[in-house]
Amino acid sequence: MRQPRLTAIREGLPKTLFWDLLTFEKLMTNQVIHLIYWSGLGIIALIAFGIIGSAIGVAFREEPLMGILLALSVLVGGSLVVTILVLLWRSFCELYVALFRLSDDLHAIRRATDADVAARNSQGASGHGHQ
Repeated sequence: MRQPRLTAIREGLPKTLFWDLLTFEKLMTNQVIHLIYWSGLGIIALIAFGIIGSAIGVAFREEPLMGILLALSVLVGGSLVVTILVLLWRSFCELYVALFRLSDDLHAIRRATDADVAARNSQGASGHGHQ
């Protein structure tokens, strides 16, 4: 069973951001997800700088040859971790974008179906009047 829509109430009101925030008719996550994505990449970049710092710290604390070997292993392992984090973060954000685009598509299909049903009902009502 369909829920009543708020468009009848909204018809007299101007389209505003405030109304969209109150009614959830327009999803704003598509715009916000880009900010979330770049924020996550910033955090991952901080992790990468931390890994570089720890590799330098290991290199200076140990003996020269052992320090270089340990620093290289920390850099290689850290690079793999950062690469995996970037790929996982990208796929996570893409999943959310795909889900919200799917929701937008379903919303458009519903509007088109409602318009088609209304057109058929108006044609059916006018067709009965001629006979």
